[in-house]
Amino acid sequence: MKLHELRAQGKSIREIARITGHSRNTVRKYLRNRELPDPKPRPRRPSKLDPYLDELHFWMDEGVFNCEVLLEKLRAKGYTGSRTILKDYVKRFRPPRRPKAVMRYETEPGEQAQVDWGVCQYRDAHGHERKLYVFVMMLSYSRDLYVEFTNRADISTFLRCMTNGFQHFGGCTRVVLFDNPKIVVLERDEAGEPKWNPRFADFALAVGFTPRLCQPRRPQTKGKVESGIKFVKGNFWPGRRFTDLADLNQQALAWCERKSHRIHGTTGERPCDRRALEKTKLQALPHPAVLARFMTETRIVSRDGFVRFDGSRYGVPW
Repeated sequence: MKLHELRAQGKSIREIARITGHSRNTVRKYLRNRELPDPKPRPRRPSKLDPYLDELHFWMDEGVFNCEVLLEKLRAKGYTGSRTILKDYVKRFRPPRRPKAVMRYETEPGEQAQVDWGVCQYRDAHGHERKLYVFVMMLSYSRDLYVEFTNRADISTFLRCMTNGFQHFGGCTRVVLFDNPKIVVLERDEAGEPKWNPRFADFALAVGFTPRLCQPRRPQTKGKVESGIKFVKGNFWPGRRFTDLADLNQQALAWCERKSHRIHGTTGERPCDRRALEKTKLQALPHPAVLARFMTETRIVSRDGFVRFDGSRYGVPW
């Protein structure tokens, strides 16, 4: 464009060459052609992979795209090139990855609840970064939610939140689905059977539900409560202001009630409408005295007469 501008100004080939620093032949070539010239393709450099392309394409046609496997096969044929050359070549022919299909399942009223934790971060009045744990319990049939924020995610807090959730719904489901946290399952034996946390097992037997676990490393098994946690983080939490945990949890319960009147995207019905049917199918909770022992926590008094709770030390009589 610059060359054509200079030529339009009436400058000679020699003068344009002096101004631009290009040779006169180069200036003439570009002025003759009003379009950008296409660069000549560079000759392809020979590759160490070239003698083995027939074998390589045969294996790829058979569905073998693992470069470690292909490299081993090529080495046996005498290939001396690098893995990088092979990976760059195979990349052009590898079929795109497709997500695995999953089957959504629905449960009967009162059959199942799903439980999980999330973490919400905020900045306090002094500008310090803080975090709170959010406990979410969802009834799988109605999609009704119970949300509670806590400072801790230990076994005592967990059982207290579970109790509060069941009391909020007015009963418990026959099955409760969990992930694989240590507060629920300590480990699995050689057969894959869970070794339950004793306090959790005691709670499940006392309340009367059957615990079920997701497959390891497959949290989408409990996708309903996973979506519930995302809903809390994306809809309730942004811009939230509160004075203390009690205030925050009151706001959370009010929010849960409001959202139960929306049309759910999957069921096409309001959770509050489906809740009415599900509540009649829930199992009755045990006597309050039975639940009361799961609402307390045990602390050991140190030899200097203090107990620790929520990061603070409290003096007690020796």
